[in-house]
Amino acid sequence: MRRIVITGPPPVQVLDVAGPLEVFANAPGYTLQLASSDGSTELKTNRGFSLTGALPLSQITGPIDTLMVAGGPGAESGSYDAAYVQWIADAAKRSRRVAAICTGAFLLAAAGLLDGRKAVTHWNFCDRLAREFPAVHVDPEPIFLRDDSRHGAIYTSAGITAGMDLTLALVEEDHGHAAALAVARQLVMFLVRPGGQAQFSHMLSHQAVTSQPLRELQVWMLQNLRADLGVERLAERMGMSARHLTRVCLRETKMNPGQFVDRMRVEAAQQLIDSSAMGLKQVADACGFQTADAMRRSFVRLLGVTPSEYMDRFKRAVTAPQSPA
Repeated sequence: MRRIVITGPPPVQVLDVAGPLEVFANAPGYTLQLASSDGSTELKTNRGFSLTGALPLSQITGPIDTLMVAGGPGAESGSYDAAYVQWIADAAKRSRRVAAICTGAFLLAAAGLLDGRKAVTHWNFCDRLAREFPAVHVDPEPIFLRDDSRHGAIYTSAGITAGMDLTLALVEEDHGHAAALAVARQLVMFLVRPGGQAQFSHMLSHQAVTSQPLRELQVWMLQNLRADLGVERLAERMGMSARHLTRVCLRETKMNPGQFVDRMRVEAAQQLIDSSAMGLKQVADACGFQTADAMRRSFVRLLGVTPSEYMDRFKRAVTAPQSPA
């Protein structure tokens, strides 16, 4: 059985703990332990209640398969208990792999575990992590990443639900893709996302427009990516001139209509590549690109890679499960 230890400085973000715990609990071959940094048998959360059944750090002895450090207000305080930080550093030495969920990366950085490594955290804290720990190479884009540049594997993840994506990736390493997919289905997760996906979606961010008609148009566009989404057609649907629609779109999204449609189609194509067995020509057609070459040009312009390069990097392959350490 693989021993999983989940800890974090109180109060922890409850989903940073509960999310990974549920993923591991729905997969075979794991034993789960909560570790309390204050010597109690409870892990205090940011929602005013505690998770019981935790063990004091002094009782967490022996080898650990996976050490996970959760984030939350305790990790974001900027004040780190020296004894707890030292325990993390020492426990990491007897762990096969170490992971930080969201702002738990600050504790790994304080323990020196991220020096010289690539790391990610919640997008709202990436600048601060880089500023407080200049020896850490902060990459603000992915939802999670793995760094093997020194002894052992270190994993970091973006905010909150990305911790579940990371944990699914760990299950996949241990048991293969089919097992990870089975857990995702059990938890009704949308799909098993690769770590290279951006944590900040343009489609999501630009839903924050203040114009109700434009929000409704965006929903219609996402549902009709194969339709004619030229500015004249969109303006007609909005009941305004093409020039006025362009002004509204630039004000609300900082993009003209053509640029925004291109973003939508590229992100939809990314999701299909990540989660389906479609070929690139099928993906291009499903997302409204006139040709596969048109999709290729958009990918290069917006992502800096071709669709085939994106597929090679991020599309899930069936992996052989690892033997328990």
